[in-house]
Amino acid sequence: MSTIEKVQEELLVEELVGLNNEIILYNDDVNTFDHVIDTLVKVCNHEALQAEQCALLVHYKGQCAIKTGSYDELKPLCSALLDAGLSAEIL
Repeated sequence: MSTIEKVQEELLVEELVGLNNEIILYNDDVNTFDHVIDTLVKVCNHEALQAEQCALLVHYKGQCAIKTGSYDELKPLCSALLDAGLSAEIL
């Protein structure tokens, strides 16, 4: 394996490791389904059906991973979810 191939492989591994963060949305007794769905569509660019499925999973399972990506990409999205009154964190 050449030096260039090794560097490319290392960069790909670093890229994949950097995308291992997730925004986890948690259930609460405050927000309506419509608010959660609308917020997921607006903030995370979910399709309506995807947002509805996430809201149902959160309701019945207590939490759901709603977005995956790098920490820097997820931070403003998570902040917007929190500003909208939802319970979320980046893991």
